Amino acid sequence: MCPPSGDQVKPHQDGTGDESSKHAEPFPWHIGVYDAHCHVTDTMSSVANIAGMRARVLTIMATRSQDQELVSSVAAQHGIASRAKFDNALSAEASERVIPAFGWHPWFSHEFYDDAAKDITFDPSGDIDEQKTRHYTAVLSPAPEPDFIASLPVPKALSSFIDETRERLLSNPLALVGEIGLDRAFRLPQGWHQSKDVERSEGLTPGGRDGRLLSPHHVKLPHQAEILKAQLRLAGELGRAVSVHGVQAHGVVYETLASLWKGHEKEVMSRRQQRRVAEGAEDFSSSEDEDYDDDDDDDAEKEKPRKRARKPYQPKPFPPRICLHSFSGPPQMLQQYLNPAIPAHIFFSFSVVVNLSTAGGEGKFAEVIRACPNDRLLVESDIHTAGEEMDQLLEQICRKVCEIKGWSLSDGLERLKKNYEEFLFGGGR
Repeated sequence: MCPPSGDQVKPHQDGTGDESSKHAEPFPWHIGVYDAHCHVTDTMSSVANIAGMRARVLTIMATRSQDQELVSSVAAQHGIASRAKFDNALSAEASERVIPAFGWHPWFSHEFYDDAAKDITFDPSGDIDEQKTRHYTAVLSPAPEPDFIASLPVPKALSSFIDETRERLLSNPLALVGEIGLDRAFRLPQGWHQSKDVERSEGLTPGGRDGRLLSPHHVKLPHQAEILKAQLRLAGELGRAVSVHGVQAHGVVYETLASLWKGHEKEVMSRRQQRRVAEGAEDFSSSEDEDYDDDDDDDAEKEKPRKRARKPYQPKPFPPRICLHSFSGPPQMLQQYLNPAIPAHIFFSFSVVVNLSTAGGEGKFAEVIRACPNDRLLVESDIHTAGEEMDQLLEQICRKVCEIKGWSLSDGLERLKKNYEEFLFGGGR
């Protein structure tokens, strides 16, 4: 998630109109550009711009209580309803451009109490003020003062949110789980009554920072991790991809994910074992993904393998596909996620507003892009407003990635399109 509402990072461009006019090679929008992560519902007035955008798909993230239903409503209006609609995307009506994602961002994780925990921090049957103090003292650091606690909402049971999210996902067959994750750097904003000189921005969805000063309080990482794991398990239950936020917590994000796939790792054969398998292989396929036609009409057709329908998804305790959004870790951390024993398929997405907004980020960007496998790379805008600025940022990140990878724009966009499809649907059909 990019900076809180009202503090959006501006792209490092001169803002003089169409980004493609600054480049000799025209940008091949007709191939399709797929934004893997954005926050359009933070600026609902911009939703009307979606139909006129050049980007083909916007993956719109929910983050907190105020935007779950907003993402649902935008998906109802602009959503791609099925795989068939997605496959025909370039010829579909211009309004069908949205893939929704439902999740709870770590910035707002303090608003839940884990009602499945051994030591529950909130008892809804008790005195509400006392229970709020008990909960927020347990999950926030440093311990908040009464005035700050009074500005916070009554915490909600985590299980209720998981049940609500399950229903939203079932109602949206292509939806992701996101934005979820861990954030060691974020501090909660002051309450509105404490920031008396700040006025709410009418055009922004409530719940963001909206110009308020930051308090010294942050959500303890173990509590963030429990909220994250509950949502990862839900994604594993339903076989949905996830979009994961990680700031100054790359190691803990990895450890949290690994704790869920522990015991499900893939067997990795040594080179000697691989050679033995290759030497003993027959000259026909026995893959479980293929079957043989038993019709007696024609011998040639009989010998021709045909694809078997995909097996029903078997629930797992971890998501099948994970995107580390606006990935800002070093190449060494990226390589850790490429261990062939990992049973989830890990993708890495990149944006201008996070990865290229500072000299430090831009300095290491090329090294990280080169380290990222061609088939694991996604692009995103990570901004709050649909329209021309979003298109420009997507074009800019695509051009930068293609330049570093040595791809032509046409080849690069074809690769990125295929990667997005793999992230959304998984391999095969």
